[in-house]
This record gives sequence, C-alpha cells and structure tokens, in this order.
Amino acid sequence: MQTLVSLPSLDLLKGFVAVGRRMSITLAAEDLCLTQSAVSRQISALEAQLGVQLLVRRHRAIALTGAGERLFRSANAAVQQIQDVVGELRVQAAQRPVTLTASVGVTGLWLLRRLGRLQQAHPELELRLSASNRVADLRAEQIDLAIRYCAADHAPPGAIALFGETIVPVAHPALGVAAIDSVRALQGLNLLELDDDTNPRLRWRHWLEERGWQGAKPRAMTQFNQYDQVIHAALAGQGVALGRLELIRDLLDDRQLGVVAAPPPAAGDSFGYWLIQADERPRPDVLKVVAWIRAEAAGHRIGG
Repeated sequence: MQTLVSLPSLDLLKGFVAVGRRMSITLAAEDLCLTQSAVSRQISALEAQLGVQLLVRRHRAIALTGAGERLFRSANAAVQQIQDVVGELRVQAAQRPVTLTASVGVTGLWLLRRLGRLQQAHPELELRLSASNRVADLRAEQIDLAIRYCAADHAPPGAIALFGETIVPVAHPALGVAAIDSVRALQGLNLLELDDDTNPRLRWRHWLEERGWQGAKPRAMTQFNQYDQVIHAALAGQGVALGRLELIRDLLDDRQLGVVAAPPPAAGDSFGYWLIQADERPRPDVLKVVAWIRAEAAGHRIGG
C-alpha cells in the first residue's frame, strides 16, 4: 500500500476532476474560481508528478488519454463522495441546536425566566437546555456552552464572568419574618435546607457558624435535594430559605419573596457564575446565545 505522502496534491487532483467533468479548462477554471492558466498549470504539474499524459490538447477541445480516463473515473468518484459527506456535515452543522448546560437551580430559577427574550430576538434559533448538577465534558458530549459555579481562582481559562453570589435569608412576605438578629429569633422558624454537602455555603449550619451561632435550634427544618425546590417551598410560605440573590432577583423585585435582615458574614468571598465555551471559535448561533446570556447577566447583577 502506498503511503499518503506518495499521492499527488489533492488540489491538483481537484483541478483535474473539474476539467474531466466539464471537458473544458475554461469552464473548469470558472467552477474553481481560478484563472484558465492556473488550471492548465495544475494539469501539467499533475502529469509531471505521475509521469504520464492525462489530456490530449486540441484546437478548442481536449480529450482524456487512456491513463487520464482511468484516473478520472477513480478520482471523480472519490471527490464526489467527499463532496456528499461535506455537504451533509454542513447541513447538520447548520441545523444543530445550541446546547447549553447549567445546574438544575440555575436553569429553573434564572434561565427559564429569561428564555422568552431570546426567542423574541432570535426566533430562528434552536436551543437545547441540559439541566444537570454534574460537571459535563463539553466537547465529548457535544455541549456548546455551560454556566458553572465556582470560586474565581477555579474558573477555567477563557471563562466569562457573569455575576457573583450573595446569600441572605429570604421568605414569603406573608410569613412576616422581618429579621433574624439573634439565636432566639430562630426558635420559631422553619428553615428550608438544601441537603447537599457539595456546597456548604447553602446549608444553614454553615450560615449559623459564620455568625457564631453554633448550636442554634430552629423550630423545624425541612430538607430538599435540589436548590430550586428550596426556593419553591419559600414561595409557598413554608419557611425561610437561604437565597442566592442574583438568581432570584426577579422574585424579589416582584415581591414574591423578601429579604430577611440578618448580620452579614465576617468576610466576603469570590464565588460566582461563569460562562464556558466549548470551542474557541463558536459558530454564529452559539455566539448569539453567548451575547444573550451576557446581556441578561449584566442587567441582573445586584446593584445593576
């Protein structure tokens, strides 16, 4: 079997196939967006590499030699197969939806509430949302974009900062809980808890320890395994939750939830939300989604 390096240049073979299909150097040059002389030089170079004559040049006409006829049959079939596959791939790429992954909480509380504006701006765009708390391998799973939550020093290279995170107690206004300013204030409250040790910042034990209130005993505690469930329980007036303000800003603005006053933590941190792109040069539809997410994030930062 001959190695690939022994094959003639594919550009030369493409020029030869174009001539063979049209039986005209002039028309082949038009198909390839080249000059007639450039195509003639390609044929001459291919003949020199192979050591055989491929075309018989006559006045205002050309013909294939026996060797040229044999090469054209094989090369034309191979080029046509490549053209067919490339065409199918381009169609698939054009029709491929933009896949965006985010945690269940971010998807339910932040993304879904904003999708209408994306659909209005780009009705032709097809978006596929993948809500999962698992960290996915974007390229291996053909995911275009991800919204990730992490500390600033753990954000991957090229990540786009969306907004930070501010955690405070929140409750439905009907509960009438204005403040948690002491251990005693917790005694009559039902606390809504995320049962997930992977993010201790969203657990009441961590929140209480930050304020030196270890051992405080609330009236009751209800646990959930997804953060959006915690917030939905708060919306139903079932207790006080630890709210991620940047994710629930719309609910606060609409007065469906209210911030419960409480002592601030001893020190801030750099946790936040980041947009990750699988490809350095995304296709146009992906760039449209990136622009939409960045605009939404800019408009819904605390203080923005």
